[in-house]
Amino acid sequence: MKKQPAHVPFTHAHWLTRVRKALLAAAILISVSLIIGVLGYHYFGPFGWIDSFLEASMILGGMGPVTNDTVKIFAACYALVSGLVLVSTTGLLLGPFVQRMMYHTHRQARADAEQSEQ
Repeated sequence: MKKQPAHVPFTHAHWLTRVRKALLAAAILISVSLIIGVLGYHYFGPFGWIDSFLEASMILGGMGPVTNDTVKIFAACYALVSGLVLVSTTGLLLGPFVQRMMYHTHRQARADAEQSEQ
């Protein structure tokens, strides 16, 4: 049977780097989404900057009242985008943890397979 090529071990430092990158990507994604929401509420609605920030934050978090029809249309579209941001951010943040779990599971399976061959 052909032996698997040697690979670089998955170190704790490498994993922490992946977690940091995932946190940074999630923070950027949430920040960009929040900026889009704030600008949209300020432009389409009768809101000042602080009220726009509040409305955008509430929609991004899953709730929030709206006033007129133009703001309702923007809020509906922004709510859909916010749902996608939530799912994407969850995937970004869970990625390093799931990858680490899979690495250890496959490493153990490989060790078991090599041991059964001997």
